[in-house]
Amino acid sequence: MQSQTKRGVGKTTTAVNLASALAVLGHDTLLIDMDPQGNATSGVGFNKLEFEPNLYDVLVDLLPLEKTIKQSPLPKLSAAGANNELAGAEIELVSALARESRLKGALSAVKNKYAYIVIDCPPSLGLLTVNALNASDRIIIPIQGEYYSMEGLAAFLAAVDRIKGALNPKLETEGES
Repeated sequence: MQSQTKRGVGKTTTAVNLASALAVLGHDTLLIDMDPQGNATSGVGFNKLEFEPNLYDVLVDLLPLEKTIKQSPLPKLSAAGANNELAGAEIELVSALARESRLKGALSAVKNKYAYIVIDCPPSLGLLTVNALNASDRIIIPIQGEYYSMEGLAAFLAAVDRIKGALNPKLETEGES
């Protein structure tokens, strides 16, 4: 899982390439696109505009996640896709019951089918990213090596600590020593 609060740092590229590499190595892998831009969905060979049903249906309408999962052209790699419809979920989840746990609950039915689940997040710390962090064991945070990125990283890590304390005590940052 990976997230950051800045565009253009390689979040989607990292998620797509990591998921693809794991599949090439023979691991059953699921890529979940939690970004309304849907670039991870198109990055693994799907037309994001035609990916129905998608993550919006899972998060808002509580559709079982397995009904959205499609096999990609790459063997061993499946995807639960997204498109700009998912942007509406951010607003619709505000008043929803268990809004921070919708993805975690949906994953519980399919997580034993995959060796790895990689989640691509939007470039903001809203309810979509909180859902992803709550559903994850580990996160990867790609950043650019510049002052403002480091400043943003500190704020993001503080938010991760709050989510770890309130929702997901097993959440860890990958690569942290």
